[in-house]
Amino acid sequence: MSTGHRSKKARSDVWNQPVRLPVAPTFAQSIMKLVLSLLLLTSIAFAADTPAKKAEAPAKKAVAPAAKAPAKKVYPKNPPPTVANLKYGPAERNVLDFWQAKSDKPTPLLFFIHGGGWMGGDKAGIAVEPFLKEGISVVSINYRYISQAQDVVPPVKAPLTDAALALQTVRSKAAEWNIDKLRIGASGGSAGACSSLWLAFHDDMADPKSSDPIARESTRLYTAAVNGPQTTLDPKQMREWTPNSKYGGHAFSKSGEFKNFDDFVAARERILPWINEYSPYALVSSDDPPVYCFFGSPPAVGQEQKDPTHTANFGVKLQEHCKEKGVACEVVYPGATDVKYKTINEYLIAKLKETK
Repeated sequence: MSTGHRSKKARSDVWNQPVRLPVAPTFAQSIMKLVLSLLLLTSIAFAADTPAKKAEAPAKKAVAPAAKAPAKKVYPKNPPPTVANLKYGPAERNVLDFWQAKSDKPTPLLFFIHGGGWMGGDKAGIAVEPFLKEGISVVSINYRYISQAQDVVPPVKAPLTDAALALQTVRSKAAEWNIDKLRIGASGGSAGACSSLWLAFHDDMADPKSSDPIARESTRLYTAAVNGPQTTLDPKQMREWTPNSKYGGHAFSKSGEFKNFDDFVAARERILPWINEYSPYALVSSDDPPVYCFFGSPPAVGQEQKDPTHTANFGVKLQEHCKEKGVACEVVYPGATDVKYKTINEYLIAKLKETK
């Protein structure tokens, strides 16, 4: 009968069951929980105190090593000039050096005009001793660069007329310097070669009526021997002779006026009077002195050249023109035939010392 109470047996079963008490965590477990809690709190705190990380900057672009400065120009070692930095004009670069050869009688003279596109270079670029040993005195000049003559029209007039004035100044010193003013040969490379040929072929620029004794001196030469000259400054001729021509526009334009050779060609008709005045080829006449032109590679007229600015095409076309005018013009290059003088020095020494 049910009384609403558990039976004795039931109560006994309850009391006989093991009591399940909560198990206290071990010390190690407690420490571990504490550490994890601290780590979690520390992480939250750090995240709150740390600004959001900025997007990583892109990796720096590798910087190419700085381009090496161009090698310093090494000039020949020469004895000290007899006269150094003689002023022959008002410009800063209107100076020349003179080396006097030992002689009891007036000596021939080498008149050297350095190259550099009329944009650089220096009078130190000539080795004088081979000439001094042969009894030939030497003058080497500086002149205004085109970049220093942007007020001159056309700019090339500055270096060319500077060369003429320097030559007249040297002639005015003939007695003092013991030089034969009638036996002066010009030489130079590239732009200096073009300047030398310009002097050789230009009519005499002396002004016999001038009150200035220097201006009364002649600008004519006995000869010229040059290396890699531009024998014309006419862009039409240059392109016909050498299709990839690229030089010369700066001679007739202010800085930046001609952006390329095509601009130079397009301006030809407008500047033709200047071309006829300052291009050696245009000035050749039957009364001009003999000239010698040296080039480092053979010609190929009408074909593109590796070095169109100093191609032997300039030489062979000048030679053809000189032959028509009755002017002696020797052109030397690898493979040339009937070469009498293999080098510029050989030619100059023989020519300046020849007896008539």
